[in-house]
Amino acid sequence: MVAAENLLGLSLSDFLAELAGEEPAPGGGSAAAIVVTMAAGLCSKVARASPDWPEARSAVAQAERLRRRTAPLAQSDAEAYEEALAALHLPHELEAEVRSMALGQVLARAAEIPLVIAEAAADAAALAALVADRGTLERRADAITAAFLAEGAARAAAHLVADNLMMTPEDARVIRARSVAEAASTSAREALASAQT
Repeated sequence: MVAAENLLGLSLSDFLAELAGEEPAPGGGSAAAIVVTMAAGLCSKVARASPDWPEARSAVAQAERLRRRTAPLAQSDAEAYEEALAALHLPHELEAEVRSMALGQVLARAAEIPLVIAEAAADAAALAALVADRGTLERRADAITAAFLAEGAARAAAHLVADNLMMTPEDARVIRARSVAEAASTSAREALASAQT
């Protein structure tokens, strides 16, 4: 099982090879978590290069917290996805109630992690918009890039929440995921607007 490996311990080349491999994990959730981590890293980079911005150190600290919070979710998502796939293949001989309960629990976990990724992505997009507006002009393009990366990750993770749960659009987790993805899109638009002022 690939998820038994420490994804963050792989070289970038090896991680990309795992992502392109035949095994189901790592998949989209792991990729989204890494993208959010990259967006937070760009925010940190731009804030560090903005000595004239009084809140730059605070922005760096926030970006670093986001990086630390989000990177491990790549591993967590891969493991949860493998557990969900295993549960989907439980023997049909199992008592229907036991099988249904086990399946419900692992599918809920498989959806919770992308929801956390989507929320972190919205936070990263909001931070990127702030950094694009207040940070050094010479690095503004990196902050805007961070906002768009975070937006894409938020939308991808929100889709995974709905897909993993196989639920109706009215489920509270699906609604929350959609809401944070919309917030990330708003932040990305704000980041882009900062370049036009």
